[in-house]
Amino acid sequence: MQAAFYEMTGPAREVLQVGPLERPEPGPGEVRVRVVCSGVNPSDVKTRAGLRNKTLPFPRIVPHSDGAGVVDAVGEGVTSLRAGDRVWLWNAAWKRAWGTAAEYVVLPAQQAASLPESISFAAGACLGIPALTAYHAAAVDGGVAGNTVLVAGGAGAVGHYAVQCARLLGARQVLATVSSPAKAQLALQAGADAAIDYRAGDVVARIREATGGLGVDRVIEVDIAANAALDLQVLKPGGDLVVYGSGAGEFQLPFFPLIVQHVRLRFFIVYELNPPDRAQAVGHLGALLRRGELRHNVADRFPLARIAEAHERVESGLAMGNVVVDCGIA
Repeated sequence: MQAAFYEMTGPAREVLQVGPLERPEPGPGEVRVRVVCSGVNPSDVKTRAGLRNKTLPFPRIVPHSDGAGVVDAVGEGVTSLRAGDRVWLWNAAWKRAWGTAAEYVVLPAQQAASLPESISFAAGACLGIPALTAYHAAAVDGGVAGNTVLVAGGAGAVGHYAVQCARLLGARQVLATVSSPAKAQLALQAGADAAIDYRAGDVVARIREATGGLGVDRVIEVDIAANAALDLQVLKPGGDLVVYGSGAGEFQLPFFPLIVQHVRLRFFIVYELNPPDRAQAVGHLGALLRRGELRHNVADRFPLARIAEAHERVESGLAMGNVVVDCGIA
């Protein structure tokens, strides 16, 4: 079988290889999935580039945590899935050597969730990190029903789903920050009441104006290092600052505004959701998928042989949506 892999960190074109590897076999409690599409996330390219750790945890890594395909074989004791089932995958490469950038992947059965026939494999490959992150950010700590929500980066891979999840979970008003008119259109199509270009004009004033001077109940934040000051200016007293990303390894938060405004801080990484939160997110996303209530935004697709280009596309920051690698035939 064909797979992409790397044996050292570095630039995509220098370290990513595509070649034959032995097809894996499922063990007890595992399933083997014939991967049709593999999702490329920023964490995948950062890991391959060595931005977090230049020392590989395994001698060879097949990248990518997200994917979608068809169950090909099941291991002993698996009763929740059977051969032929369509599934979407999560955490395939998290603390594991074998991700979804291959024609086949083996992983624990609980990391393969049912994918309705109405949802494309390309869309399914976008769910593991982006959609689960978006859902949890909107649902955690009592959720957003009746609230005003600001989604930072509302046209991004996570942000596009976060706008939708906030709306579907009952938010009264959803605002999004964006960086261009084209991205504003994407956020509005996803259900945002207003899309505010942070590169044009006074963003705080425009958010205040959009909320009648009240501010927002929750910020879903993609880059706390860049946006902390803005977030504290637009949060209502007692508001939630829910953070899933940062553009820098270290940042500062001012103590006095936080304590005076009774701000509730919530940081999380989607790979490490506790089992109840994971089950809730996977279950609720499954229901939304079956009802056809989520819009998906696949920006670019590349064949497996061109995986280096897919990584470069994500690194460029120019993709207006998710980047997907096609690994097999549907």
